[in-house]
Amino acid sequence: MKPYLREQVPKNLSDIPEATSYEAGYLVTKNAGWRNIRPVIKEDKCVGCLMCYLYCPDGVIYKSNEKVSIDYDFCKGCGICKKTCKFGAIEMEAEE
Repeated sequence: MKPYLREQVPKNLSDIPEATSYEAGYLVTKNAGWRNIRPVIKEDKCVGCLMCYLYCPDGVIYKSNEKVSIDYDFCKGCGICKKTCKFGAIEMEAEE
């Protein structure tokens, strides 16, 4: 994967990409089935702060109706989103 930020050094805040800082095209195959836990968002606790979106290494979290959702086809179940959520809105549950 090749980050954009190494090709061009941002000089202003507006130069920093709004979405993931990696080139598109790397998430082309679905989760191979090795994930044993997955993050589940508790809608009643989510305030839509998007910290989980900012820290997700795979870019699978997206905004939906002022809250966040997860694309489980590409989520690897790393748990970083749970660790960054200050409101306890994300729980890790066993894969069924």
